[in-house]
Amino acid sequence: MFSKVAINNRGAVAQRVVRTLRSLGIKSVVFCSEADQDLPYVREADDFRVLGPPPPLESYLSHDRVLAAVIDCGADALHPGYGFLAEDADFAFKLKDLGVTFIGPQPQLLTVFGDKVNTQKELAKRGLPVNPATGILTGSLAERLAEALKLGFPLIVKPAGGGGGIGMIPALTPEKLAAALETAASQALRGFGRDQLYAERLIINPRHVEFQIVADGKDSFHLFERDCSIQRRRQKIVEEAGAPLLDRETVANLSKLVAQVMAEMGYDHVGTVETLYSPASGFVILEVNPRLQVEHAVTEEITGYDLVATQLKLASGSKIADLPPPPDEPLGHAVEVRVYAEDSRRFLPSPGLLKVFRPPSGTGIRVETGFVEGAKVTPFYDPMVAQVIAKGQDRAEAIARLAEALGQFEIEGIKTNLTFLKAMLTYEPFVAGQVSTGLTEELLKEPSYQALWGQ
Repeated sequence: MFSKVAINNRGAVAQRVVRTLRSLGIKSVVFCSEADQDLPYVREADDFRVLGPPPPLESYLSHDRVLAAVIDCGADALHPGYGFLAEDADFAFKLKDLGVTFIGPQPQLLTVFGDKVNTQKELAKRGLPVNPATGILTGSLAERLAEALKLGFPLIVKPAGGGGGIGMIPALTPEKLAAALETAASQALRGFGRDQLYAERLIINPRHVEFQIVADGKDSFHLFERDCSIQRRRQKIVEEAGAPLLDRETVANLSKLVAQVMAEMGYDHVGTVETLYSPASGFVILEVNPRLQVEHAVTEEITGYDLVATQLKLASGSKIADLPPPPDEPLGHAVEVRVYAEDSRRFLPSPGLLKVFRPPSGTGIRVETGFVEGAKVTPFYDPMVAQVIAKGQDRAEAIARLAEALGQFEIEGIKTNLTFLKAMLTYEPFVAGQVSTGLTEELLKEPSYQALWGQ
């Protein structure tokens, strides 16, 4: 096992990794930007390095600055968290050249799984259903438009690398396509340091279901599925494990199949296979996320697995046979919400000082955050301030516990989406398990919800 691990990420994920490293007796070094250096998790680590100014391209996404910090602190491994450099094959190769372990798949695997287009081609070869898509869109704007137009409409433009909903821009008509390409490229460059794009067929209001897998390059297993259908701007805001109102035999068979295919492809880490589902299309594979995900906590709650510890073990050479056996059945149900510094009407960011910040606690409640009272939420990054997770013996109990916990969450100094989250948890279609990516818009149009602002 490693002696010192650097963490090139921020907020809740950095704090999460620090916690597991401490439990394993491994020293931690947090890399941070100038904007984040006063946040509490930076001081909780054994050491830290300031990478540079707040813009990600000058700090968390800068290969030169991150690699220099690795050399300076003497870490023998680096955990990329989720986002930033977590799927950057070029960076992983550079790290390997330094003799430092990347806590993720082998760099050559990132060249496949870090590129959504190549991933879909490889999965389709092995018999998995994929959504119709273009290759990487290249050439002049006219050439890129012509290639995307071959798919038909509606479609969605996406970054070839990265995730988290960033840079995913729908184009419902040909007239909207040029603007979608420009916006997606700009967001992808800011978020991931590369502006390569592709387009795929847009499924209207599907379910978003993802499968958590663990593999060692030869063997694999799955840790069930998560439903991440409740989204805003194509970014998840409510996640749960498992997925409600789906045929359990179909889900179980697909879980086993995706784990098997990932092993056949030589995948050697914790990863997630993301799918869309609708009655018309069935399941179609969207992409593989070769990294930890924000919503990993709900899987941990229903399996008893520490996925960060599992990442560290696999990266240090452990095999599937060395890991605890996965449970045969989920250990209850878990639901997570992402609490954002944004208003609950239009989801516009609301940076500022956390004058009051008192997360909830209680039976079955878990909170992940990188903030404390008195900290500042800056405008430079994703505005998530906390994840609140509730576990119950069944879905109804988990939802009830989560709703009660959100009622206890005290935040002052910024606007938050707590009003929206509490409304969603009591919204009849959600409570009934009738979830889809269109449910957020449905709730926003509800007269009872609009009445909260006198509309």
